[in-house]
Amino acid sequence: MSNEQTHPLHSTDKNIVDSLIIKEKPEDIDFINLARLINRYSNFPGENEIKNDIEKILKFWKISKNELFSKTKVIWSKSFRPSNTNKDLVGSGFDTSN
Repeated sequence: MSNEQTHPLHSTDKNIVDSLIIKEKPEDIDFINLARLINRYSNFPGENEIKNDIEKILKFWKISKNELFSKTKVIWSKSFRPSNTNKDLVGSGFDTSN
């Protein structure tokens, strides 16, 4: 029996990964999305397809995880805020809007 799990956000995240993997010139939001996905899946048991695609994106963009996280730290420090209308930016799943 396998311990691999499917993440509840798999289909949404797979769409994001598929859009990133073809980006030749990533924008700030792309770097933010990739860093967010790395954080989400790094300790998740399973989702090897998404994890492998994340590694492919890093190689394609010629950036390491440390460089990516440094870059996103700078992006956030410059008052970057994602658009409230972007449904692809799903956080932890904790919803306080009830």
